[in-house]
Amino acid sequence: MNFSNYSRKDHTDKLKNDTFDVLVIGGGITGAGIALDAAMRGMKTALIDMQDFAAGTSSRSTKLVHGGLRYLKQLEVKMVAEVGKERAIVYENGPHVTKPEWMLLPLHEGGTFGKFTTSAALRVYDFLAGVKRSERRSMLSVTETLKKEPLVKKEGLKGGGYYVEYRTDDARLTLEVMKKAAEKGAVCVNYVKADRFQYENGRVTGIEAVDQINGSRLTISAKKVINASGPWVDSVRKKDGGENGKQLRLTKGVHIVIDESIFPLHQAIYFDTPDKRMVFAIPRDGKTYVGTTDTFYEQDPIRPDVTDEDRAYLLDAIRFMFPSLHVKESDIESSWSGVRPLIYEQGKDPSEISRKDEIWESESGLLTIAGGKLTGYRKMAETIVDLVAKRLKEETGIIYSPSETKHLPISGGDVGGSAHFPAFVKAKTADGMAKGFSEDDARFLVQMYGSNADQLFAHKHEDKLLPDVLYAQLMYAVEKEMAYTPSDFFIRRTGALLFDIKTVHQYKEACTDVLADYFGWTDAEKEKHALELEEEIAACS
Repeated sequence: MNFSNYSRKDHTDKLKNDTFDVLVIGGGITGAGIALDAAMRGMKTALIDMQDFAAGTSSRSTKLVHGGLRYLKQLEVKMVAEVGKERAIVYENGPHVTKPEWMLLPLHEGGTFGKFTTSAALRVYDFLAGVKRSERRSMLSVTETLKKEPLVKKEGLKGGGYYVEYRTDDARLTLEVMKKAAEKGAVCVNYVKADRFQYENGRVTGIEAVDQINGSRLTISAKKVINASGPWVDSVRKKDGGENGKQLRLTKGVHIVIDESIFPLHQAIYFDTPDKRMVFAIPRDGKTYVGTTDTFYEQDPIRPDVTDEDRAYLLDAIRFMFPSLHVKESDIESSWSGVRPLIYEQGKDPSEISRKDEIWESESGLLTIAGGKLTGYRKMAETIVDLVAKRLKEETGIIYSPSETKHLPISGGDVGGSAHFPAFVKAKTADGMAKGFSEDDARFLVQMYGSNADQLFAHKHEDKLLPDVLYAQLMYAVEKEMAYTPSDFFIRRTGALLFDIKTVHQYKEACTDVLADYFGWTDAEKEKHALELEEEIAACS
């Protein structure tokens, strides 16, 4: 069965007619990781999300699979060790969506990090995270620091730290994990909302859900239900009769995007703000993006706003660290805002709250997982599926195998590991050129889709309404990635809304026409989805 909403009735019929070992509520990176881990162990697995996959926090992060250097400052030693090691695993299993990014940490008089403490912290970081020799930190002189990035503030500069983080496309990482879960037998369906739990003798046995596309109701039966709904974790727990124990506190993170012609950053930077927070500035695809803010957020997490104050804060931060630049609000091409679901700790500021994950088990048997970081998704999934396996063994006597995801390439990741990815790109680019794509277009598709690139090369066409690459991406997104709306495509399948807004404006009508024809939308449905995209464009502008 294709992983496509064209086959939606087949997917929802399976949800209705089968009894699952595990049902996951939430299609972000945590839920996707759980679905993959469970399916790999032979558990009959289902996953639903009330929106598109990765529509919440998992498409709104800083887009770094990082080891959490700043958590050393809070003495979160175990967490740094674990996520640092997981970072390398994420990279090896999907080098097409994650890559090393050298990070410069400028050191100034009066800054958060001193030269000695930074050197010591980075050395400890290398040790805890098991950083390979070629990526271990070095300390730079003032001259070396300015050579790496001449835009950095010279006044009070004492040198810099230089170390490796990993950059990713968070939404595409989520999708590649989800696609691998589906390939392994999990039934994963977007736009299905959990409405109320089903019980038998006080134990959760499934949910009654609502199809958000056609309004129909369906009952999904499962031996174990996992609430991995991110910012909505507490609202899902309420449906189960309460929020006993710890609760979430949402914090908002905002990022802004500026063209490289205005902010010509050559080197990713991790820097102090005047109020002693730490912010990233990262070059990507001809743009520079800067973030993140960290403030408590009390409103609806569906589409968190980017306020004038948020933009002003980040612009001030840029001017502070890069004083030769004269950036202004009109230079911001796009922005995004996401909320982090953190375990509430009374009296702590947003940036001080731990990013550790926790698991709750209610009296009804509902399992909830919350907190954590993008980097640690695989380990979080392993931990909670271990618990599911234990409970199923107690209740049914069936013994499931241990986790098998540590060395499992995600969808698109069958490239022979990170060391062989450059050679893979070179060879596969030639295949794309043989199909009629230009060298640049073929290379772009291989680098973005890895071992799935052949499926995009199959969509070379003569229709000049859309460029070759965009048409191939669109058809692949609807046939193999469950994309349904223009927003799904331009935000979470391609990232164009954030990093290539001109393409969105130029081709939004043509792409909407293709989708309307493919899915057989009525005029009203087409207008609705076109309006949704316009609202997303307005929200990020």
